[in-house]
Amino acid sequence: MTSIFEEKLRKLKKPMPMSRHFASNTLHPDSMSPQKIQQYQLDSLKEILKRSYDQNEFYRAKMDEAGFSPKEFKKLEDIQKIPFLNKDELRGNPYILLTCDKEDVALVQVSTGTTGGEEIYMLYTWNDYYLHDLAPRYPKLFPIDPPDVCLNGLPYEMSAAGLAFHKTFMEGCNATVIPAGKGGAYSTPAKTLKMIKDLEPNVIITSPSWAIMLAEEAKKQDFDFTSLELKAVYLTGEGCSPAFRRRVEKIFGATANFFYGSLECGVLGIECDDHSGYHLTEAHVYMEIVDPTSGEVLEPGEIGEIVITSMLRYDAPILRFRTGDLGYIETDPCECGVTLPKFHLRGRVRDQIKYNGTSFSPFYLEEFLMSQPEVGNWYEFVIDPIEDNEEIHVRCELAEGVTPSTDLADELASKMEFSTGIPFSFEFVKELPRPTGKTIRVVHK
Repeated sequence: MTSIFEEKLRKLKKPMPMSRHFASNTLHPDSMSPQKIQQYQLDSLKEILKRSYDQNEFYRAKMDEAGFSPKEFKKLEDIQKIPFLNKDELRGNPYILLTCDKEDVALVQVSTGTTGGEEIYMLYTWNDYYLHDLAPRYPKLFPIDPPDVCLNGLPYEMSAAGLAFHKTFMEGCNATVIPAGKGGAYSTPAKTLKMIKDLEPNVIITSPSWAIMLAEEAKKQDFDFTSLELKAVYLTGEGCSPAFRRRVEKIFGATANFFYGSLECGVLGIECDDHSGYHLTEAHVYMEIVDPTSGEVLEPGEIGEIVITSMLRYDAPILRFRTGDLGYIETDPCECGVTLPKFHLRGRVRDQIKYNGTSFSPFYLEEFLMSQPEVGNWYEFVIDPIEDNEEIHVRCELAEGVTPSTDLADELASKMEFSTGIPFSFEFVKELPRPTGKTIRVVHK
């Protein structure tokens, strides 16, 4: 008697390019040659483009309007002929990307709503979610194996993060996973800390803000995270500066690496221990950097909007999706030995802070703010989102034992201006509200 899962897998007409390139457990994309990765991407995209055109009216209409046929796709650079996909096209249209029947959908996830507008739904079949997505592993970048015990402190409900890592830890890495969640009805900091004490995980994945909330709870209970002797900490779900990351590492007594992904695109980049950028997960995605205004593809080193095409989604393809995130690609090889290229994030387009005709990433400013030992872990940049700001107003908590004063506010403002060239003002508060979802660092006047 066969299971439903086996029946679903049987519907595959033929092996996908992923199966041919990663058939052996010894073949991993973080150690493969660029030539092999590029050939895999080319093979995969040919299959995905054909399915998108033949089996999806939305994509077929877009390609026809652009005068593009999948038969024209001969080399990776030809991807630039394909029209962009944007968030507004996906909002409120759950089934718009399907190249299969609705009955084949096994999982539906929804956006967090942090970028405004109607929800975006991402649909997965068994094939795309398990068979394809788990095939490529990155053991140098994500070295999780038995008998690792992994605390998953990411949201499970609606969003992609919790379930995605649950699947990766348990099915992909054969490790033990603790589904702690983040901020749900049961996943309070107190409950999560109890699980940590009882089960003693050696790997933790969570968001930067939730890591601090767990640390605050640990302080109440007189628990020292360094007693766990953690193998690794991964931070994802929110951006943060290297200075903020160093605070987390000090609390947990372990190296903390950034993990970058999105609901629409899945995993995009994993940081190595060198902390010199994200390694691009090229077995999962093809990345372009484009001018946010013109859409022109930029050269390596030039900052622009990140555009993503998925290599592993055949039943709900993602073709040239504009993420709204800013970054640039670096071509120099990394000293860690991973062969995958690196890229660097520069925040979201909508969160850029304008001053004197120049836009700044909030993480750039956070780097200097979190380098001030008098400033606590919770803050907000209060800005005008449209006009140039005459100064950046910082509303923040102070570190434990630091007394607020006008002199301290002036001193911090002076240090920030010296470091950034931007005037600042400071407002000290006893406590900022703790986030239940993603933390908000940029508040509009």
